[in-house]
Amino acid sequence: MSLLGSVSVHVREQDGSPIGRLALVTVTSLTNQFYKQATTMGGVAEFQGMMAGTYTVNVVAPGYENANEEVILYGMNTRSTVDIMMKPESNPVEPASPRLPVMAPKLAKHVGKALAALRANKPADAKKHLEEAYRLAPGHPEVNFLYGFYYAELNDTAQAKTYWEKAVAVYPQHVMALLSLGHLLLRENKPDEAIPHLKQAVTANDSSWRAHALLASAYLRTRSFDDAAKEARRSLELGHTEASGSRLVLARALAEKGEIRQAQSEVATFLKERPGDAMGRKLMEELTALNAAPATPVAKAAPAPVPSPAAAPAPLPSAAPVATIPLPTNWMPPDVDESVPPVDPAVSCNLNEVLQRAGERVDEFLKNVDRFTATETMKHESINNWGFASSSDTLKFDYVVTINEVRPGLFVTDEYRDGVLRLEGFPQQIATVGLPSLVLVFHKSQVSNYQMTCEGLARWKNGLAWQVHFVQRSDKPKITQSYRIGNQAHPVALKGRAWILADTYYISRMETDLVAGVPEIQLKAEHLDIEYGPVRFQNRDEEMWLPESAEIYFDWRGRRAHRRHSFSHFLLFSVDDRQKISKPQGADEEVQPQ
Repeated sequence: MSLLGSVSVHVREQDGSPIGRLALVTVTSLTNQFYKQATTMGGVAEFQGMMAGTYTVNVVAPGYENANEEVILYGMNTRSTVDIMMKPESNPVEPASPRLPVMAPKLAKHVGKALAALRANKPADAKKHLEEAYRLAPGHPEVNFLYGFYYAELNDTAQAKTYWEKAVAVYPQHVMALLSLGHLLLRENKPDEAIPHLKQAVTANDSSWRAHALLASAYLRTRSFDDAAKEARRSLELGHTEASGSRLVLARALAEKGEIRQAQSEVATFLKERPGDAMGRKLMEELTALNAAPATPVAKAAPAPVPSPAAAPAPLPSAAPVATIPLPTNWMPPDVDESVPPVDPAVSCNLNEVLQRAGERVDEFLKNVDRFTATETMKHESINNWGFASSSDTLKFDYVVTINEVRPGLFVTDEYRDGVLRLEGFPQQIATVGLPSLVLVFHKSQVSNYQMTCEGLARWKNGLAWQVHFVQRSDKPKITQSYRIGNQAHPVALKGRAWILADTYYISRMETDLVAGVPEIQLKAEHLDIEYGPVRFQNRDEEMWLPESAEIYFDWRGRRAHRRHSFSHFLLFSVDDRQKISKPQGADEEVQPQ
């Protein structure tokens, strides 16, 4: 007789009927360790081969509050059934919060020109446009924020503070102004004054790694080591490699608490990412000396002196890094590592399973990708020096793509537009090719080239998706994407985020940025956002998961552009026939940029 049993989880509406949409069911052990996970079919999730014990069943479904239920499995081939009633999410009316005022076109033009001048380090030009913007809208928070940035660049900290405080007074959720205030006060060694601003920034945007990083630095300087460690860990969790400086803050906090070995481990990890960093090497030397020093015997412990309330906190043995505040762009979306989209903190993610199942879907895509043609519509916008569209073009093509594996792990993508490998005729003489092959990041031959992190379970449209962050590993080849100039290819390192559906493991969206610019070809930035969707054949019992749309932004050789590609009028073809199939769900024949 088997010692293993099974659990049947029935997820129901309040009236007792099976839930009518996808639900993710997670089973954890009594010690809160992840055990098994499944999605419902007809409102039921089955778990086989389970050891006897007590488990917690957690259910997450879009539009419902999370639900938990305890179940006991006695083993000896027993079966337990648990019914879980889902309660619809309540939508309480929240107090209205101030909104960022909309800019009139004339004001937006001057703000854009001031922003471009500041980014180009041309303060005189910036001031001219800021003065005009301030005349038009003296109370607009964006105008005041940029004025503060202007004065900070001139090292006039008093004026910078004044304008940033004005921005926050009008719009308390202005994260950049709050971070700028906190950053400036930390530079002036006033951490006690910085903390309220930084806590307000965290409240306004808890997914900002910079807010947590700066708050960690402030807590460290006030010798609040537990809080510093907590905020540093949160910063690392959100910012990945971008937030690596927070490891030194964490290491210093751990060292001050007497956890020297743990501190050394954090610095060692930091130095693997930044081997030449002087601050990291110095901190490692200090920690090594502390760890090697013999303990000094003390006959009788003397009471610690009580510091005067007015006394400043004692300086730390070495400085801790402070995250810098970049000036935002007004035409390109924020970098994928600027903040992390929200996920459900109560749900565990099995990264290995997600990657394996997503890789299987990539294999399916490769088998299907050369079986269809579509109408591709591309809208191109040239972006001027001030971040505004100066001209636009719309092109249409009959589109066919093939992806061939020329040798294990190396794929070549060919895209036929109007029947030819068309590269000429694109605006600015820059062709967009290779968008469909981005999913190869998750192919079994390439996934090891990236550092993967499952950030958690996200709400995606009307369903659930695993949110996975990836970044090119420095010790692995860059083979996913390259820029080709003439006959020479220039590989680029990518970082990004993917949303992988929790029930089917199809990749529904990918968003990427460059790990760093490529100076040798004057490539400063590239941001890509591509969405996939199901395409159902009218006369066949077959469905493909194909690209719906893609948006790309790039700054290359001084040329800035925004392009939106959309796909419609899909045709399936084989050796002897063609069949008209429907458009992806929710796609229009021509999708205009948002």
